Amino acid sequence: MEFSLYYRGPLRANADATEKHRLRKLFHQQLKVLWSQPPLDDEHDLLNPIHGPKNTCILKSLGAFQFAPLITEPLFLVGELEITMLRPQPPGSIVTRGGDIDNRLKTLLDALSMPPEVGALPDGVEPDPEESPFFCLLEDDKLLTRVSVATDRLLDTVADTTEVVLLIRARTRGISATWANLSML
Repeated sequence: MEFSLYYRGPLRANADATEKHRLRKLFHQQLKVLWSQPPLDDEHDLLNPIHGPKNTCILKSLGAFQFAPLITEPLFLVGELEITMLRPQPPGSIVTRGGDIDNRLKTLLDALSMPPEVGALPDGVEPDPEESPFFCLLEDDKLLTRVSVATDRLLDTVADTTEVVLLIRARTRGISATWANLSML
């Protein structure tokens, strides 16, 4: 399965839990729409903790949240990402002005993943009513088998040098075909 996610706004190197969760919430909204369209609209039994007919549930409890990662070990799925990052710096200034690219990408990958532990969530955060389940792309970024990044100059006026435009092309790939993941291969 292939689809695209997007983002425009600040992307800081070494962002804190609050910033990562803000990004995670934005991606949740896009992934929620993805789950309402084919082929995932027929897969809501995967969100049933009583185990639907496919006998697989992807929900992961963490604090007050019920995360629903699409790329997850129970579905035997791994992922690939192609990221285009437009940023307001001239070519070649990857490490200066706006933060180094590898730590900015770490912030992005953390925001695309469910937090590894309750301590990685902002203090006192609770899911909004429309965030149950809370959709995310990855159970863990270790399930990525390929990440490619192309950067280019953002030719627009920005208020903050950390502002970026991201286009994220995601692909799911099965490491084993099962009834539960057939529609996602």
